[in-house]
Amino acid sequence: MTQAPGLSGARMLLKRLRNVMARGGAAQMRLDQTVKLIAAEMVAEVCSIYLLRAGEVLELFATEGLKKEAVHKTRLRVGEGLVGDIASHARPLALADAQHHPQFAYRPETGEEIFQSLMGVPILRAGRVIGVLVIQNRTRRQYSEEEIETLETVAMVLSELAAGGELVSQEELRPGDGIAVLPLRLDGVTFCPGLAKGIAVLHQATLQLQQLVAEDPEREAERLTGALEELHSSIDRLLDAGDLGGQGEHFEVLETYRLFAQDQGWRSRMLEAVQSGLTAEAAVQKVQNDTRARMRDVSDPYLRERLSDLDDLANRLLRHLLGADAPGARRLPEEAIVVARSMGPAELLDYDRTRLKGLVLEEGSQNAHVAIVARALDIPVIGRCADLMEKVGEGDPLVIDGDNEQLFIRPSDDILQTFAESMRQRVEKRAAFAALRDLPAVTLDGVQVDLHINAGLLMDLPQIAATGAAGIGLYRTEIPFMVSHEYPEVARQTEIYRKVLDGAGNRPVIFRTLDIGSDKVLPYWNRAPEENPAMGWRAIRIALDRPAMLRQQLRAMLNAADGRRLSIMFPMVTEIAEFDACRRLLELELTRRRQQGRTMPEPLLVGAMVEVPALLWQLPELLARVDFLSVGSNDLQQFLFAADRDNPAAAGRYDTLSPAMIRVLEDVARAASAAGKPFGLCGEMAGDPVAAMALLCLGYRSLSMSPPRVLPMRAAIRNLNFGRLQAYWQAVRHLDGATLRGALLDYALDHYVPL
Repeated sequence: MTQAPGLSGARMLLKRLRNVMARGGAAQMRLDQTVKLIAAEMVAEVCSIYLLRAGEVLELFATEGLKKEAVHKTRLRVGEGLVGDIASHARPLALADAQHHPQFAYRPETGEEIFQSLMGVPILRAGRVIGVLVIQNRTRRQYSEEEIETLETVAMVLSELAAGGELVSQEELRPGDGIAVLPLRLDGVTFCPGLAKGIAVLHQATLQLQQLVAEDPEREAERLTGALEELHSSIDRLLDAGDLGGQGEHFEVLETYRLFAQDQGWRSRMLEAVQSGLTAEAAVQKVQNDTRARMRDVSDPYLRERLSDLDDLANRLLRHLLGADAPGARRLPEEAIVVARSMGPAELLDYDRTRLKGLVLEEGSQNAHVAIVARALDIPVIGRCADLMEKVGEGDPLVIDGDNEQLFIRPSDDILQTFAESMRQRVEKRAAFAALRDLPAVTLDGVQVDLHINAGLLMDLPQIAATGAAGIGLYRTEIPFMVSHEYPEVARQTEIYRKVLDGAGNRPVIFRTLDIGSDKVLPYWNRAPEENPAMGWRAIRIALDRPAMLRQQLRAMLNAADGRRLSIMFPMVTEIAEFDACRRLLELELTRRRQQGRTMPEPLLVGAMVEVPALLWQLPELLARVDFLSVGSNDLQQFLFAADRDNPAAAGRYDTLSPAMIRVLEDVARAASAAGKPFGLCGEMAGDPVAAMALLCLGYRSLSMSPPRVLPMRAAIRNLNFGRLQAYWQAVRHLDGATLRGALLDYALDHYVPL
């Protein structure tokens, strides 16, 4: 049975590999020597290196054991064959019988049909696959975890040679020629709304490592430990600076970031890499490359955002090891827009906030920690701009249009003129909206509409007063859970809910119980993967399967209310029995509280969200049990049309003003009105003035939306004559077509309703 070297042997392999790299000479020659060395040390008949070329093609660049004439001739597309599969998934593969694997692709020019077992690992650079390293054996061989780890470490060293530009030029992997000097528009997703103009500052976080193989592992472990201590101290200084204020959710985000830096698992993985023979800085990069590769296909925005935090920490740690300045330490232009693939929250704070006007990201999510901090700084942010880093150059003029989710690169004169006019109008509109803040949202003929805000962060609370909102129509209790490094105990939950009630004053707050699952994942809770998480184990389903968790949350809400008004809403109710079960858990907590002689909330209102279409056929029974209803328009639309709202190919196919959605909303309003129960709607539909016109005609008088939409919605309502709108609605509501949006938009334009 063949046996590769252990830990000490792995170190010896790395030292020999370092000697090969240090000899100089052509890169191809060093690559040829490398495969011979690896094959010998790993006790393998074959060692091959494939590198990524333009067009997502992997080319055989060097081999020991396969036919030499196959070098630079054998090519596999990413995803093709076992080598392509390793590149596609960016993960190792070890097979005792490779030829019978369904992904095996035979290439006769290589002569590999005589080799039965195969182990391969991706060659990673900055978390991206740039090649594949493979060993093969004639006989069946069960490769060990230690052997896989050794080959991954070797691939880490090879990545520097492969990415050097001598074997495959960087220009070859860049798309297109000549676009760099032309004006360009990129579409994205608004994380923080607003307009900004400035000069592009590239957030170059990747650092070049000069030495990868350690001479003295113990010395490298000491260097790593010292750099970690320096990192902790620098984060402490950042938090103690105080210019953002020591409260609010952005501060909690930074506190969580500090806890990441102290994570013992992260530290242990880096120390293990050092013990394998890498330098401290190479160990940091290897651990981060591994993490990025494992998570690169994760679509969950919260997990992607956590990866940005870890990238931030890894780059900070590398700068401490290498003595390099932070990217934000550079002197910025007077008006700077930072451009990055992704970014952690502390990295943004490195930049001079007097000159920072905006941020553009290639990745990210609206709940990313950096977006939360950016909102505290009041700067516009656009994310998910495809190919951003390939299209923007240092010093390029940029315009961010956060209102329309667009980035203009090297804008033409007409774009700049439009931007200047938009900024002028924006200032005027803000002033006009601000003047309406203390006025009621009432139509010209006296129909009152209550406008509430959706919230989930303590930093959202000042928006109640800033917008003149009637209260909080939806407080997402899961967001504080998501930004915490551990499950919040009852005392911590109580503190959060009390601050929310205190911040709202005498305005009502509706607390939605935990709606976790789907795209909202708790970092400290390991869950089995689901093929369709949006329709899987989430929200009330989790709460009823984990009743202690729901009881703790209800207990915290009762503690926070302490005699005040308390409104609790259960999400994702599908059957009446589910609501009854939640109500019983609440009764247990109320009984417990009475027995303790504690103050009861007054009044206590319990409601349900209408999100699952199955509930539409149970409305009479549900209305007999609830104190109020709230339509969750986002999920209701998603489930009604079986269209994932996060999937660009499906999300825009169906409109909230389609006949089916209108009839569903009308059925809910009619049933609730007949039962004498208050009802409202929350979600994106509530913040859309055109959709709100339909909602008013259907009987909705309570709408809950994101804070920036409250003032524009108030302006729209105050310019409506409801009687005329209702007459028009009756005339057009039965028109054929996929949506009534066009008809309502025409009415708004004809009657000068601001949109």
